[in-house]
Amino acid sequence: MKRKLILEDGFVLEGEGFGSLEDKMVELVFNTSMVGYQEILSDPSYTDQMVVMTYPLIGNYGMCADDYETDVPSLSGFVVREYCDTPSNFRNEKSLEEVMKQYNIVGLQQVDTRQLTRHIRNFGSCKAYIVDSETDTQEALAALRNHVFATDQVSRVSTKKVYTYSKPENPVYKIVVIDCGIKKNILRELAKKNLEIVVVPWNTTVETIQSLNPDGIFISNGPGDPKDVKETISTIKSCIGKYPIFGICLGHQIISLAYGADTYKLKFGHRGGNHPVKNLLSDSIEITSQNHSYAVDDQSLKNTPLQTTHINLLDNTIEGVACDKEHVFSVQYHPESAPGPQDSAYLFDTFMKHIQAFKEEQNHA
Repeated sequence: MKRKLILEDGFVLEGEGFGSLEDKMVELVFNTSMVGYQEILSDPSYTDQMVVMTYPLIGNYGMCADDYETDVPSLSGFVVREYCDTPSNFRNEKSLEEVMKQYNIVGLQQVDTRQLTRHIRNFGSCKAYIVDSETDTQEALAALRNHVFATDQVSRVSTKKVYTYSKPENPVYKIVVIDCGIKKNILRELAKKNLEIVVVPWNTTVETIQSLNPDGIFISNGPGDPKDVKETISTIKSCIGKYPIFGICLGHQIISLAYGADTYKLKFGHRGGNHPVKNLLSDSIEITSQNHSYAVDDQSLKNTPLQTTHINLLDNTIEGVACDKEHVFSVQYHPESAPGPQDSAYLFDTFMKHIQAFKEEQNHA
C-alpha cells in the first residue's frame, strides 16, 4: 500500500507501507546502527518517535523473544530502505512486520533513507506525519504543524509498582533502580554483579526509597525531555550524599539537573552503535552505543560540584559527569550495549566500587 511521510517543513517522501497502516504523527529521528533493529524497536527511550534506519536492509534476521528490551514496545515507527519479509536466522520466531502489527508500529519502506537522513542532519529532528498516499498533503501539513506532543512519556513506560528483579541467596549489595523506561539488558548486567535489585516507579519518593534501605541507587534511561520528570529530579536531589548513585542516559541528565546544571535539546541527537567517547580519567577512547535527544550544558556544570569525566569526540558534548566526594556518577551513553560494543561495561564495576567505598566511609564515620 502506498504511503507518504510528511515533514513539518513541507518535505515529502513516498513509499510502501508495512507493519501498522494507521496514520501517525511522530518525532522523526535516525539511527546509524548496522544491527539491532529489535532492540531499537523495543527500547522505551524511543517512545513517540519514528526511526529512520540508515542500514539499507532491515528485518533479515527476524525477531526473537529473548532480545526484547521491554515487554510492550512504544516506538511509533520505522522508515527503511528495504524491508525483508523472509528472515533467515535459527533464532527467528516472528517477522518484524508481524511484531509491528501486533504493537501498532507503522512502517515505510522503498524510500531513499540516505536523502532523508541528510535532511534530518541539515534541518534537525522534526515532527512528521505518516499517512495514506491519497491524503491531502496541505491539510495534513497544517494539522502536523499545529500538533503538540505529549510530555508524559516516562510515566507511560515506567513500572507502575515496586518489584524485585533479582534476589540472590547471598547478595553483595541491595540497590534501588528508578525505572524511567529501563532496558532489560541494564537489569541483566546489574544482576550479574550478584545484587539484590528492587525496581521502583519513576516518581517514587525519597521516603519510599529510604524504607527499602538500599546500598545504592541506579537511575535508568528513558524517553523525552529530562526537565519533564521533576519528581525524579527532586527525589535524586534529596538522595545525594545519602547513597551512591549511578545514572545512564536520562539518568545522567537527571543527576546533572539535580545538581543545578542545565540540559538542552540537540539538533538531531545521538543514535547509533559507534560513537567515540573520550574517557578523561583514563585518557582512553571508548566506542559507545547511544540513543538520546538531550545533552548536559557544559557551561552550566561550572557552578556545580560535578566534574566532566567523558566527552563525545564527534561534537564535544558532555558524555559523563561525577562527584567522587558524594559517590555520584553518570554517563550519557549505554554501557550495557544491547546491541553495541562492550568497551564501557566496566562502569557497572565502578558502581560496585563506589558502594563499597561509601560503606567503608560510613563505618569509619
